[in-house]
Amino acid sequence: MYVCLCNGITDRQIRQAVEDGASSMRELRRQLGVCGNCGRCGPEAREILCQTQCRVAAEKVTIDLPPVPALTQPAWAAG
Repeated sequence: MYVCLCNGITDRQIRQAVEDGASSMRELRRQLGVCGNCGRCGPEAREILCQTQCRVAAEKVTIDLPPVPALTQPAWAAG
């Protein structure tokens, strides 16, 4: 979907720029030209920036769990 009609910038281009390291509207403006003319794309571009930053951060989260103990028959069931 086109977000910035003035420069023909799509939501995919914004997401890719964020995944490649853009972390602010200033960086998106410098890299893509978003919000550089009329400014109507600003709120939508900022929303995509925030959503993508959250998704990228969530993908980096790892949970270090202890190993699962071996399943054995309980002592009371031995017979």
